[in-house]
Order: sequence, then C-alpha cells, then structure tokens
Amino acid sequence: MNLPLPITTFFEADRNLDGDAPVSAFSTDAAVTDEGQTHVGHTAIGNWWRAAKRKYSHTAEPLNMRQNDGVTEVRALVTGDFPGSPAPLTFVFVLADDKIADLKIGA
Repeated sequence: MNLPLPITTFFEADRNLDGDAPVSAFSTDAAVTDEGQTHVGHTAIGNWWRAAKRKYSHTAEPLNMRQNDGVTEVRALVTGDFPGSPAPLTFVFVLADDKIADLKIGA
C-alpha cells in the first residue's frame, strides 16, 4: 500500500507505544476527532495521542486505503487494551500542503 507520506508518518509513530506523538505530520491548526472529541493544534493533538496510548496501549495496522476527492480513507486493524480488540477502524484523513489537516477516527 502506497500511503501518502504524512499518513505513513502517522501509522509508523503509532507502532511505537513509547514514541513521540506524530505532530510533525499535522498542520499547525489541524484537527483530530476521536471518541466524540475534537483536538485542535499540535499541543492538543500531542496530548490526545499520549492519553490514548496510556489508556489503550494500542497499535493500528493499515489494511487498505481509498482516495476520493481529496480525502484518504484508511481501514486499519486496531489492537490494544479495550473491549472488542482487535477492531477494524476507519481513519479519514484530509491532507493540505503535505500535512494532515484533518483526521476523523471511527468504526
């Protein structure tokens, strides 16, 4: 699968439970929506990332990708400390200027 570079950076960081949040892959005013909450900007995204890693100890392995009209949708198998693990989730990315501008995570 040939993922765009910022998305590759996101999933590579996700494999390392103790690693840094992949904020460099996001634009400065990017938004992440996960579990019904939206996190805007590098600080909020970094905080969301670290809190989710602490809570779920999860990793996501991309299964497939489709692109349509500026949106990249990646279906990934997420494994971690949560009921129903492993579970397939959809990561919907909007890229702008080679950065992630928006990410929505859901079932």
